Amino acid sequence: MLLSVDRSNERTGQSLSFEIIAAIAEKEGVEPTAIEPPEYEPLYEVLNPEALDALFAPREDGTPRSKGRVEFPYCGYRVTVSSDGEITVSE
Repeated sequence: MLLSVDRSNERTGQSLSFEIIAAIAEKEGVEPTAIEPPEYEPLYEVLNPEALDALFAPREDGTPRSKGRVEFPYCGYRVTVSSDGEITVSE
């Protein structure tokens, strides 16, 4: 069972999923609210946003998880999310 985990960015207060959408929007030169079908594929069709948040969230006892990163294609870009919350979008 996957539990919802709040993996909000401490700097912005936004969820990791929203930060990914915002990074794509910046590359596209549009507002984050414009990143929606039919022009853009939904993030949840590429990966499970809650699973991504859970992957990088601290363990139940509060200890941090190991360092790592996840890479995936989204909206024609290569998105890399690191365990420290850094999001990189490249062509």
